[in-house]
Amino acid sequence: MVSDQESVRLIFGLKVKSLRQQLGLNYQQLSAATGMAVSYLHDIENGKKYPKADKIITLAKVLKVDYDYLVSLTGNKRLQPIIDLLNSDFIQMMPWEHFGLSPASLLELFANTPDKITAFISTLLKLSRSIQMSKENFYTSALRSYQDLHDNYFPDIEEAVKQARLNWKIDEENVPSVSSLEELLLQEYGVKIDRKLLGAKDVLKKVRSYYAPQKKKLYINKSFASSQEKFLIARELAFHFLQLEPRPLETILLHPASFEVLLNNFKASYFASALLMPEDHLTEAIQQVTRNLKWHEKEWVQLLQKYDVTPEMLMQRLTNLLPAHFGIDQLFFLRMSGNMDNMHFEMTKELHLSQLHSPYANVLQEHYCRRWIAIHAIEEVHKKVQTKKYKQPIVLAQISQYWQTHNRYFCITFAKPSGKNPSHFVSVTLGILIDPRLAISMPFVNDSSVPVRTVHTTCERCGITDCAERAAPPVFIESQKQEEMIAQALEQLK
Repeated sequence: MVSDQESVRLIFGLKVKSLRQQLGLNYQQLSAATGMAVSYLHDIENGKKYPKADKIITLAKVLKVDYDYLVSLTGNKRLQPIIDLLNSDFIQMMPWEHFGLSPASLLELFANTPDKITAFISTLLKLSRSIQMSKENFYTSALRSYQDLHDNYFPDIEEAVKQARLNWKIDEENVPSVSSLEELLLQEYGVKIDRKLLGAKDVLKKVRSYYAPQKKKLYINKSFASSQEKFLIARELAFHFLQLEPRPLETILLHPASFEVLLNNFKASYFASALLMPEDHLTEAIQQVTRNLKWHEKEWVQLLQKYDVTPEMLMQRLTNLLPAHFGIDQLFFLRMSGNMDNMHFEMTKELHLSQLHSPYANVLQEHYCRRWIAIHAIEEVHKKVQTKKYKQPIVLAQISQYWQTHNRYFCITFAKPSGKNPSHFVSVTLGILIDPRLAISMPFVNDSSVPVRTVHTTCERCGITDCAERAAPPVFIESQKQEEMIAQALEQLK
């Protein structure tokens, strides 16, 4: 991330470089005219050094500008968009070091670009302001990009989990219990667990967990199942074992203070999932399930029971292991929440590996395609709850063919009630792009009993005419057709 001081140095260096190039001076010529070393001038232009007042006066004289212009945070029309970018929230929040980049390297690119690229930068800034992207959304997007960059697989954390299991004498064949993890947290780090306080105060009833460092106490909401409790305790073990700082104190981060806080939260969650579902053990279990020529729902439910984890924990873990051990990196994960009282469905989490796949969060408040297995599974669970036949999360499979594209995904979806509200439900979906390699590594994708459905992103943008599940008219398609008719009519006037 870029500090205010770094931004000042970068802007100053940008001006010096731009003025030097305008005057046709190379480093040697500017060095001779100012008496400053070439290396020093190079550091100035790259934002590494900020000269003292006497040197700034000399530079201003040689570069034929006022002192005030050089030290101000404004520039000419060509440079101002780049300066705005350097002063923007985007440049301040971007975790450059995690992507192997530096603002100075971008600065060099911007300084050498033609005016059209500068205009493009200005357009991006105006667009970011118009959509009012929050800092929290930016951090989350950056984290998802960071996961994609590493195929969502982190060998250092996997190795740390294996070392922790050795230290704590947790055998891979044995599923750790809530009590064993709780005892481990107390013995190793002196952290006690309180399950009463959060539920006793109305304002805290929706808080999942909170860690009080001074008291060395982890508060957990008592309403959780054992699988959820184990994850929360394992996550707390991760913060201590990996010595992650800075760290969040609560479970759900509504307003992360920095990208590092969000990243450390992700690392702790990754560690927790790996601790509960060991890499080698789960990989072998997945191999056994995927060798089948037929799709068997029960085997996927059995995976939940085997490791005593939630559907989301299992599906998220698969996004770690499928790319690393099966070579399957063209996939997406999404979580949908549904309110069956008003039939409102919302995508609350998504992860895309290798590319931006077709199902994605839509900020325009449009109606997601009701043909998605993610929504269909929620509807099926709702029926089971209404008829009092619901016993455990259901799992469904579907081959989703995206309308007017060649993209076909094998989608696996778990769905269950969300909390105590009888009308709220949640589903998690893993979608894998079907290609010849997948058909070999996972033969069950060829099972003819798995339903195949043509799907779209939202009803408003869908041109499928015979859709019985349509929740809204195709207004976007109709608008496009109207524009085409106007264009054709105007063409005839020629």
